[in-house]
Amino acid sequence: MLGAAAGGGFPQWNSNSPASRRSRQGDPAAPACTQSSIAVSRDGRRWVVFNASPDIRQQINDNPPLHPAEGVRHSPISSVVLTNADVDHVAGLLTLRESQPFSLYATSRVLSVLAENTIFNVLNPDFVVRRQLALEQPFEPRTRDGEPLGLTVEAFAVPGKVALYKEDASAGANFGSVAEDTVGLRITETGGDGRSLFYLPGCAALPAGLKARLKGAALLLFDGTLWRDDEMLAQGAGVKTGQRMGHLSMAGPEGTIAGFADLGIARKVFIHINNTNPVLLLDSPERAEVEAAGWTVARDGMELEL
Repeated sequence: MLGAAAGGGFPQWNSNSPASRRSRQGDPAAPACTQSSIAVSRDGRRWVVFNASPDIRQQINDNPPLHPAEGVRHSPISSVVLTNADVDHVAGLLTLRESQPFSLYATSRVLSVLAENTIFNVLNPDFVVRRQLALEQPFEPRTRDGEPLGLTVEAFAVPGKVALYKEDASAGANFGSVAEDTVGLRITETGGDGRSLFYLPGCAALPAGLKARLKGAALLLFDGTLWRDDEMLAQGAGVKTGQRMGHLSMAGPEGTIAGFADLGIARKVFIHINNTNPVLLLDSPERAEVEAAGWTVARDGMELEL
């Protein structure tokens, strides 16, 4: 777990909430978190990073398996896979611009967003190859030179929303969002026993088809942005609901905790947690409720083995 928090991290730079103040003061019950990202490896040497957060430099430095280990210039990061084009998932690509070879995977929709913004041209194509991933078609992430990394990834559309900076109010329902704007990922060991890690840092609903796909999973990392839909409004921290931002909330009869209660998932972890969400506080009643329901709240540096 490179980063557990949603966009802005915790504490967010301009947040003066009681929770953020506790975190800045070093309260151990309010641990700081960087922005959402995970790294996965089969062999412990070559890593696939899923979503490149703006905090990726700190995340690399905080996690020794991602440190350079050979020669003058080196990185164990062999591939990067994106689940959407949100700023908190693509801005870290600009940090990875120092002529280091890796492969970048995303849907055609997300790749087009990167192509439209010429600042991403700092990723020299001589070193960084952009590869399109297609929905419902498993693929093996590879190094820049085509060497497989021992993992199989399958992307699938989930309810969500186009990135904030791409919203078009004139484009119809949900600001012109299409299926490739937000994807979930199934990650397995190539040739392994089939146990699956599902990674869905952004998801706005739990339709029957999605629940069926996730049922019985060995490990689920799921959108934990908000505790309740009107959380930001209630705290005076924003003007949008969770649904308006494309996120399902944890609590309530239509929330995530209730929705996953009967799916038989072995381990359930909330990730992409907003700075307004009280579950970030280890001593909050909401945190106790989440844990009593069988969920774990992600933290930076958490290691999980499947």
